[in-house]
Amino acid sequence: MTLSDMTVSKLQPLYCRVLGLVCGLVLLLFVMAPLSPAALAQSSVRLPAGASGSATPPPPPAGILSGTSAGRGAQDVGSSGTARNPFRVPDPTAGKGARYDTRMWEKLRKGAGGTVSILDSNAGQLIQSDGWEWMKLRNGKLQRYGGWALGGTIVLLAAFFLFKGRIKIASGWAGRTVTRFGFWERAAHWMLAGSFIILAVSGLNMLYGKELLLPLIGKPAFAAMTAWGKSLHNYVAFAFMVGILMTFVMWLRHNFPSWRDIVWVAKLGGALGHVSAGKFNAGQKMLFWLIMLSGFSISATGLAWMFPFQAPLAGETFWALNRLGTDFPTTLSAVQDMQYTSIWHSILGLFMSCLIIAHIYIGTIGMQGAFAAMGSGEVDENWALEHHDIWAKDALAARGSLGAQGGGGSPAGPSPAGPQPAE
Repeated sequence: MTLSDMTVSKLQPLYCRVLGLVCGLVLLLFVMAPLSPAALAQSSVRLPAGASGSATPPPPPAGILSGTSAGRGAQDVGSSGTARNPFRVPDPTAGKGARYDTRMWEKLRKGAGGTVSILDSNAGQLIQSDGWEWMKLRNGKLQRYGGWALGGTIVLLAAFFLFKGRIKIASGWAGRTVTRFGFWERAAHWMLAGSFIILAVSGLNMLYGKELLLPLIGKPAFAAMTAWGKSLHNYVAFAFMVGILMTFVMWLRHNFPSWRDIVWVAKLGGALGHVSAGKFNAGQKMLFWLIMLSGFSISATGLAWMFPFQAPLAGETFWALNRLGTDFPTTLSAVQDMQYTSIWHSILGLFMSCLIIAHIYIGTIGMQGAFAAMGSGEVDENWALEHHDIWAKDALAARGSLGAQGGGGSPAGPSPAGPQPAE
């Protein structure tokens, strides 16, 4: 017999004793379980005479739980002769004395706060009741009116296209081009446009996806898509901020108002006759300022959500607006400030989505030759002279080709080009 065999033979009795001890303890637990206080308390409950322990008790009749007169047949009668409902929830205030506040839940539900010993004073408010109002607004009027705005924009553009058709180059293609936007202008534009499309799609999914996409694609696919969309929304937002800052710096000098803009508006953007324009017409200038103001504001609210509770953005904004005669609340809790910021962020996103849909329409199928301005940066000379003649003359004169119009070229004067909307 080897040393290992001798060791095993000596340890076997010990293993058997330990195993027997464990089995004995388990058996003891099973035996003692019925004798526990909880089991003894349950065993003291006796079924009524004639009742079977295996029978399922019938549900209480209607009105029993609420204590109304309905279902009195199931109630028993107490010693005083009055009806007694065995299913009625006992009154929590019974026997509590005058110090028991029966309206405590109502106060807490409406956002009543107390004092706490920790540094975060907001912890004294157990229920932030304004959250219900925020949810009703977000899932109610905001979704409904936002949907109407998006749908109405698409319907109006479709109606305009059916009625007017594509705005064509009245004098035809010249076959020669002029540089409208340089590389960095187009790079900034596409950075802004591409990032906004990602932000708009992911943001609209967060606002409408639960009602529209979830029933179609199911919970697993919707959860994965929304999680990826949220991450993209947070990180692509920085590209949007860089793009909007670059375009603001590059195009600010071209977008100050001038007296020609009044003429452009009076002639309905060229619908009532040709209107001379520089690099940007009045419609494009309005689009520029709407996008810039909305873009900077939506960036600020987005940063407030990325880094919450760092600055009272809504409260400070309301204070500034109230100096103009409004009456917005300015004493806001940190959570209320975030809720107002969220609503304003969503409103701006919907508003900018409507603007960009119209912008995409005019720059693609709405106007012949317009997409080349941001595609290659080169536009046809006739297109330039018809829609931005002041800028086109300066650009052509700078390269010494003004007046060298070949076949199909148009004069520098008025052109029957029709409306010249913001591209």
